[in-house]
Amino acid sequence: MSTPSDPLPDSLERRFVELEMRLAFQEHALAELSEALADARAEGSRNAELVRHLLADLKKVRSELYSDPGDEPPPPHY
Repeated sequence: MSTPSDPLPDSLERRFVELEMRLAFQEHALAELSEALADARAEGSRNAELVRHLLADLKKVRSELYSDPGDEPPPPHY
């Protein structure tokens, strides 16, 4: 129970404490999501770079195997 010298009634103070706890939880969750997003973006960049390297290597191999375009086999749909 609150006394005349208390600035807030107990029920209101409990609500403030609950809101502060919720806010702290949401801030923590937001920080975790932000970190996960940054990790996902970094992984996506690494994967894109890997694909670029693989495509460049594939082009080298194809050019060495089929230096004359006439030697290259037809696409599978022919």
